[in-house]
Amino acid sequence: MFPFFDRTMLLLIPALLFAGWAQLKVKSTFAKYSNVRSRRGVTADQVARKLLDHFRLNSVPVNRVGGQLTDHYDPRNRTLSLSDSVYGNSSIAAIGVAAHEVGHAIQHDAGYAPLAIRNNIVPVVSLVSGGAFPLFFLGFFVQSASLMNLGILLFLGVVVFHLVTLPVEYNASSRAIAILGQTGELSSDELQGAGKVLNAAAWTYVAATLMAVMQVIRLLALRNSRSR
Repeated sequence: MFPFFDRTMLLLIPALLFAGWAQLKVKSTFAKYSNVRSRRGVTADQVARKLLDHFRLNSVPVNRVGGQLTDHYDPRNRTLSLSDSVYGNSSIAAIGVAAHEVGHAIQHDAGYAPLAIRNNIVPVVSLVSGGAFPLFFLGFFVQSASLMNLGILLFLGVVVFHLVTLPVEYNASSRAIAILGQTGELSSDELQGAGKVLNAAAWTYVAATLMAVMQVIRLLALRNSRSR
């Protein structure tokens, strides 16, 4: 059967459903707590600046970037970018997201091992991942076990990337909640709301990891079916 539409696609359905649920959860949770303003009235970018300065990361700028939930910390140029839906927003959700990105900056400054590993493998994974599926399916059609195995091996790099990403993201969220509490930027009940936003976001990384794992299982199933 044609490999893009054969029965092994059924293996991906649970991961697709889970990914859809994770996306809905993060969007709905963020929207809910975007309507809850922090009692102190400070904005997310102000909180990010204060937290960075608190950890002596004065040289890290806080920039604005277009889009929604496109917030990120770039370790290459040590810049923290907050999306339009976060920058200038005084909601609990926005402050939680900003603190999460500060958590990444703190990880980078502290030499947090999983982040260092992820940063080092990103260029390699980006380079080889694009060739994983073409190589595999070329091998599938010409019945070359070597090409199929090479495609699977390359795609395993994607799985490793997602597995390393999980502790990086969870650790950044843990740091965010801790420092927001320690600095008094959010009260205890506000921290609960921020924590729910970050926990919802974490599920999207779990979903991406699950999808990558199920893709490998699917490729193995296709390879085995072709070798019979």
